[in-house]
Amino acid sequence: MAVYDYSYISMEGKTVPLSEYTGKVLLIVNTASKCGFTPQYAGLEQLWKTYRERGLVIIGFPCNQFLRQDPGDNAQIQEFCTVRYGVTFPLSQKIDVKGADAHPLFKELSDGKNIKWNFAKFLIDRSGNLSERFGSTKKPEQLVPFIEKLL
Repeated sequence: MAVYDYSYISMEGKTVPLSEYTGKVLLIVNTASKCGFTPQYAGLEQLWKTYRERGLVIIGFPCNQFLRQDPGDNAQIQEFCTVRYGVTFPLSQKIDVKGADAHPLFKELSDGKNIKWNFAKFLIDRSGNLSERFGSTKKPEQLVPFIEKLL
């Protein structure tokens, strides 16, 4: 499986092919603005600031499928992430990550193993292959050894 075959729609409405990130390490996260794990945005932003020059790209994919914890529209989500957590890493427009309408990227990443909650994390190596999958309780700072190994 290579993620480079997929694309997403940015908050600005632009189609972004993941092939733009060929040769980078990707951290793909399904996010939410009103979740107990929402403070992880700060940790993700810190990872982004620390490692982006070395080739890490973090992409947040807002999702409202888990107890409707991201009910806002795309503009509200973008504003919340920017104002509250200073997020500068790329964000997708809101998507589904499970079920019949799941974004094809997440269908591929989950490989039939349902995403259980917000802030599931998928670490992709420089060849576009899934290296690690982490659940919601794995804090961004706990990913450092895994990220450094791939960088």
